[in-house]
Amino acid sequence: QVQLVESGGGLVQAGGSLRLSCAASVSIFSINNMGWFRQAPGKQREWVASIRDGGSTNYADSVKGRFTISRDNAKNTMYLQMNSLKPEDTAVYSCNVFIFRNYWGQGTQVTVSS
Repeated sequence: QVQLVESGGGLVQAGGSLRLSCAASVSIFSINNMGWFRQAPGKQREWVASIRDGGSTNYADSVKGRFTISRDNAKNTMYLQMNSLKPEDTAVYSCNVFIFRNYWGQGTQVTVSS
């Protein structure tokens, strides 16, 4: 069983920054792909960013150039640095890993005020 715990969400003004963390209960060294998703009220969950074990990253167009995904295998933690936040970034952010099946964290709320 894999447990994922997100932290770092909160309320921030537009243009501000937050850094989200996702701590895993298992070693992430060999996990091929990890990612962040978000779900805004009344909308479907959407993919935000992914990082592979080799360090390559991919981003949704809506966050490209503003968000940075990273991972620290020694700490079994993945991060999402969010800069230049916009009100439309308001959502519950969840981390995801696939180890024979999908695992999700409980999510952390990010609210960006205008």
